[in-house]
Amino acid sequence: MAHARATPSARRLAFRAGALAVLFSLPFATSMLSAPEPQPIGTAINELGVQVLRGATKPADNAILSPFSIESALAMTYAGAAGPTRDELARVLGAPADATSFHPALRALSDQLAAIETRSTQQAEQMKKRSGILSGFVQLRSANRLYGKDGYRFEPAFLETMRSVYQAPLEKLDLSAGSEGAAKQINDWVAERTANKILGLVPPSAVNEATRLLLVNALYFKAPWQHEFVAELTTARPFHVGGGALVDTMTMTRTATLPYRKFENFSAVALPYSDSELQFLVLLPDAPDGLPVLEAALTGAQLKELAGIEARLVELFLPKFRLEPPTLGLMPVLKSLGLRTAFNDPQGSADFSAMAPRTAADYLYISDVLHKAFVALDELGTEAAAATVVIMAAGSAAPAEIPEPIKVAVDRPFLFAIQHRPSGTCLFLGRVTDPR
Repeated sequence: MAHARATPSARRLAFRAGALAVLFSLPFATSMLSAPEPQPIGTAINELGVQVLRGATKPADNAILSPFSIESALAMTYAGAAGPTRDELARVLGAPADATSFHPALRALSDQLAAIETRSTQQAEQMKKRSGILSGFVQLRSANRLYGKDGYRFEPAFLETMRSVYQAPLEKLDLSAGSEGAAKQINDWVAERTANKILGLVPPSAVNEATRLLLVNALYFKAPWQHEFVAELTTARPFHVGGGALVDTMTMTRTATLPYRKFENFSAVALPYSDSELQFLVLLPDAPDGLPVLEAALTGAQLKELAGIEARLVELFLPKFRLEPPTLGLMPVLKSLGLRTAFNDPQGSADFSAMAPRTAADYLYISDVLHKAFVALDELGTEAAAATVVIMAAGSAAPAEIPEPIKVAVDRPFLFAIQHRPSGTCLFLGRVTDPR
């Protein structure tokens, strides 16, 4: 079960999240799934995140994952898929079957995210020139990399798409000396790209003589709040742990004009980061035991719409938390969403012929999908990291004027997201049932 506890220091930024590993091997089966209607990229990413949260985690547990990282890694495999396997991936990813608009849309979103750090860094430097003080700035970086078996042939068109669209160069792996060296090489790259927040993403046992390709996405995020919480105001307040008993937890408080909207059975409130294109979104059910109903009804499109709610004067009480859930195995939930031939179900059905030549004796399939995450939140802001690796092997608005603030006490299990407001994309998505 995921464990949560209050952060030990009010002056420490700590919000980190996860790692996903998709393991590719050789063989796949025919699917009758038709291609979906194209969705806005933010909605597509959010929908996958909601489905994975519901299907790969237990409702009573704390949870954290990165929809953006999962989508990015699977999107790279989608670029190498063909036939029914491509149609399955298109459905799971919310992409058109021909991918003519999907890959450019994901690249455009990645460019928007990269521009946030550039802009924030420039603003911080300008402030330093005026005041002599370097204020906090947003760090938001997504990186992709391919690790392929030395000597294995990959399709040139696929590798060009990886370079030009996903900026994912191919690095050759020597698997002849065993899996530990290869796993360490990948894990070191992930650790470097996530400021050492994601360690040991790929276990040595996941890389073996059948491994042919690993497609990796690493995501790192660190940002201060637009307005920090006052640490001296953080006090112990009761929280309905698991929707039941009240237990004191360290809770921050601030009265401010914040994005807020009341719905029939829940409230939504958001905290902007220093770059207002990013926000921390909280979905709070009305009842202490109302989270399962809220989560079951949530959709990716609704999350996208919540990126644009209007601001109100709010008195917010928000617990500090730190989550370290165990590694998730995502194969069952992805299969339940219709991604079956990619996992060689039935045997011989996988088709990644756009990635590497396919024969009856030598073809690629996904052997497993793993996700690991960490997250913590305090008075200063948020730090987050995520990594996704697909391992392929071979087989035979304006604020309203309100006299009194709306009181929002986050004292019961809730959902949260780190969201890119212009696209509505949830970079991270999670659930807190016990913030201790």
